[in-house]
Order: sequence, then C-alpha cells, then structure tokens
Amino acid sequence: MHIQKFIDYLLLEKKYSQNTVVAYKNDIEAFQLFLTQEFSDSNISKANYSQIRTWVVQLVDSKISNRTINRKVSSLNSYYKFLLKTKSIEINPLVKHKALKVSKKIQIPFSETEVNSVLNSIDTNTFEGLRDKLIVELFYSTGIRRIELVQLQLKDIDLSQGLIKVLGKRNKERFIPLLPTVMDTIEAYLSKRLKLVTISNPSVFFLTKKGTKVYEMLVYRVITSYFDNISTKVKKSPHILRHSFATHLLNNGADLNAVKDLLGHSSLAATQVYTHNNVSELKKVYEKSHPRNLS
Repeated sequence: MHIQKFIDYLLLEKKYSQNTVVAYKNDIEAFQLFLTQEFSDSNISKANYSQIRTWVVQLVDSKISNRTINRKVSSLNSYYKFLLKTKSIEINPLVKHKALKVSKKIQIPFSETEVNSVLNSIDTNTFEGLRDKLIVELFYSTGIRRIELVQLQLKDIDLSQGLIKVLGKRNKERFIPLLPTVMDTIEAYLSKRLKLVTISNPSVFFLTKKGTKVYEMLVYRVITSYFDNISTKVKKSPHILRHSFATHLLNNGADLNAVKDLLGHSSLAATQVYTHNNVSELKKVYEKSHPRNLS
C-alpha cells in the first residue's frame, strides 16, 4: 500500500524517469523479501535499524559492491523519508546510518584525437553509418545523456536557430546550440532518413534502418563498437562522451555554470565531478607560468 503511494509520488510529484522508479521499487521490494524470509514480517514501516544492518551485512557477504549497497540503502532511506512526510512513521530507522566506503570512481574522458579518429573512421555512405556518425557528434558536441538522445523528436531539432531542445531529468527542458558541422550531418542524415522504405515512428529523430525508434542498448553498442577500435581506455560508453564534452569545454576555459546548464545538472556539485581532469591541466599551466618556477 505505502510502496505504491511512494512510487506514485516519485513518478507524479518528483517526476523521476520510469527506469529510476523501477530501480527504487526493486530495491525496496528486495528489502521487503529479506524481512519476510529472515523475520517473517513484510511490514517495512516497522523495521528497525538492526534488521536493516543485518540486510546490509548479507549483501556484503553476497559480494555485492559497496556502491550498489549504498544505492539500495539510499532507496530505502528515501522511502522512509516519504513515510515520515506522510506521517506514516515517527522515526526514520536510517537516520544515523553511515554509507559504506567506496573507492572514488574516476572516469577518463576520450581525447580530442580519439573522438576525431572515430568520426573519420565511420563510413557515411550508408544510412546506419551516417546515423552513427551523428550519434557520436551529438554526444560529443552537446553532452546529452543517452536517454535524452533516444527520446529526441524531429520537432526538437531547429536548424534555422541552430538549436536542439532536450527533455532532461524530471522533464526539465533545455536548449543546446548546434555546431555548423553537426548541422551539416543532421541535414545529410535527414535526407537519407527520408529514403527509408518504412517508418513506423515518424516523429522520432533517430531510427533504425527498419524505421523503428532506436533504443538505449543499440546506442551503447554503437559507441563501444567504434571506440573499441580506436581507444585503449577501459570504459567506453555514451557517458564517457558526455564526460569528454564537459572536460574539454572546461579545459578550454568554459565557465562552470555554463557547462552545468548545458549538461542539465540541477547543482554545481554534479558538474564539479568533471573538474578533476583540470587538475593536471592546471599543474601544467602552473609549472609553465609561475614566476618561482621560471628561474
């Protein structure tokens, strides 16, 4: 009963994406199942911290990463905060919980050379090749998220103004400028798109060669397949291209607040994750320019 109300709250009031809400639901129901199996009680609202701690220990023993465990507990904590807000409980059993330690995850962005090498390697004579090139270009030149790219509609592309409209997290809209080279690729893609034999999703911008909407895993495979041939980096994904977009802008002197708006972040804290790469750049400038180092 309470769980469904929480799910509705996340969807309707917080406007979380369907995928995020499903993750919350799965985490909460996993704890509910644990309570039923270990304590013969499925009522989460009456659970105490000792029971939650036992669940965490069981997850650790199952070799689940600390990062994943912290996410599961965070989902549970959000649920308890909701129960407090709706006066369904008086005390949050997780109020004094401390997250498990996790190693800092540093993602290495692609270099400009790697991105250019990939773009130059794509055969644009086919519909799929041209589409794939545009996918890489859009990720790198706009920093949009994978789900945002998949959800793009034809009406979101305004070539006369050189802008795309992106629907981000919690249905927040933002407009991102398009580079002239990217607009050229868009025009070429749209021309080839018109020649598809069938189009079952005419309003959708990115299509498969069968005329259906592209999906997230396909986009992920597009990025990994091309970058596997060029880059030796361990992690290759659409998010790394988003990361590269932000890092390269910051390295070239872009304002942090401007990058925050382009990325669709709600706070500077999220954007500052991308500034770690700037430390090495700053060191180079410091070593070259500081008067005490010039003697």
